[in-house]
Amino acid sequence: MSNYRQKTVVGLFILISVLGKAQNNDTIQAQETQKDSTVTAIIEKNTLSYKKLIIPTAFIGYGVASLSVRGLKQLNFSTRDEINEHKPDHIRLDNYTQFAPAALVYGLNAVGVEGKHNFRDRTIIYGTSMLITSAIVVPLKHIVKEERPDQSNNLSFPSGHTAIAFASAQFMFREYKDTNFLLGISGYSLAIFTGIYRMLNDKHWVGDVVGGAGFGILSTELAYWLYPKINNLITGKNKNSSAMIMPYYQNKTIGIGFVKNF
Repeated sequence: MSNYRQKTVVGLFILISVLGKAQNNDTIQAQETQKDSTVTAIIEKNTLSYKKLIIPTAFIGYGVASLSVRGLKQLNFSTRDEINEHKPDHIRLDNYTQFAPAALVYGLNAVGVEGKHNFRDRTIIYGTSMLITSAIVVPLKHIVKEERPDQSNNLSFPSGHTAIAFASAQFMFREYKDTNFLLGISGYSLAIFTGIYRMLNDKHWVGDVVGGAGFGILSTELAYWLYPKINNLITGKNKNSSAMIMPYYQNKTIGIGFVKNF
């Protein structure tokens, strides 16, 4: 091979190497840009805007007002009197329908109707929602000490069953609202059923149910807002660390346990 041809081959090799490196750099930059865009989109979707708080704040405000405002307290009594006139059967379906929307999310995903998050992520979100709901509802019941309509105890406000039901319904809505809006809002029918039957079973006043609905929706919105932070805490920066989330049932209490090894 002549000296001229050798120089030409070497030149072409250098040119191809430079172009390949430039293309690779462009690809990496594009991937980083796409990754940054995805992260930004996730952050924006999980931002707790005031618009998401309007409905739960209104419900909670009504519930709190019903404890002292004369007109709303009268509505509590008149609604109960109207219910008692019809003497409805006291059934306990509300003990199960409070969890039904969340169960549907897992069931639908199992048969291929995928929601926004995978099993791990949605379990973290729903578990966080339930923890927030319990952290709000249980102390409030003992602080307010409102007597139940059936006079069984003084733990009426807010309705825990209704709070869980609407937290579950809001969870279903957030998982499916972007892909199947009608399916997403269907969970609210089960939540409303739960709230109505808490009144039909003479366990709660109207204000308890409305307030519970507000606390439930708020809990799920807070769970979605906290999820990126919780996920970062779970994954961490240590590659040797591991984490596990699992449900538990003990002494008639349902909960979610979290274990992390560093």
